[in-house]
Amino acid sequence: MTGTTNTGKAVNVPLITTELAADEAGVTTATIRKWVQRGHLRPAGTQGRRRLFRLEDVFAAERTTHLTRHHHH
Repeated sequence: MTGTTNTGKAVNVPLITTELAADEAGVTTATIRKWVQRGHLRPAGTQGRRRLFRLEDVFAAERTTHLTRHHHH
């Protein structure tokens, strides 16, 4: 298996589990799953039955959800 994306570029981005994604974004795993349900975050791959995410996607989702939550500050 090669690490190519549908853009045709070979990428070597480490994929992280839901737990690690939650840890990195400072949220709970439940929040990560909610983002997936709402379409903010898409799993970049799977490992068995686990979903794997790209860190940049997690941060993008985090920014998106922070922008839409006005009462946060």
